[in-house]
Amino acid sequence: MKLRGIVSEDFINYKKPSLYLISAYCDWKCCTDANMDTAMCQNRDIFYQPEKDFSPSVILKNYLKNDITKAVVVGGLEPLLQIDELCDVIKEFRDNGCEDEFVIYTGYREEEVAGAINKLSSYKNIIVKFGRYIPNQEGRFDEVLGVNLVSDNQYAKVIS
Repeated sequence: MKLRGIVSEDFINYKKPSLYLISAYCDWKCCTDANMDTAMCQNRDIFYQPEKDFSPSVILKNYLKNDITKAVVVGGLEPLLQIDELCDVIKEFRDNGCEDEFVIYTGYREEEVAGAINKLSSYKNIIVKFGRYIPNQEGRFDEVLGVNLVSDNQYAKVIS
């Protein structure tokens, strides 16, 4: 899977300590919808990080070598633009007996990514955070993730 980076221990994006995979691509949908220049994106700097290719087995090894991590979070840019690669990583985990949660942060609305959600729902323990970043919105606490989200239109849902 092409990634902009891996954070071995993330305590910000989910209620459990997580391996954080920084996805490689974005279509800047949040910026377009908000009539905002992409330079205003909170994740813009990630786009300029080098892109690296990680095999699903290497990602799994990174996860398993850290006793503290209990979930995988995929975000940073737009992970659903890499749905096939993402499914390959999840399959590697499931095929090797790792049933821990995968949390996918997407800026899309649920109805925009029905096909991707259908693919993901075939795996156990998948959570998706939906909704675009909207500047100057009041944040809200999300019960599913156990964290504060930055825009009040965002929410997480257990899809399988």
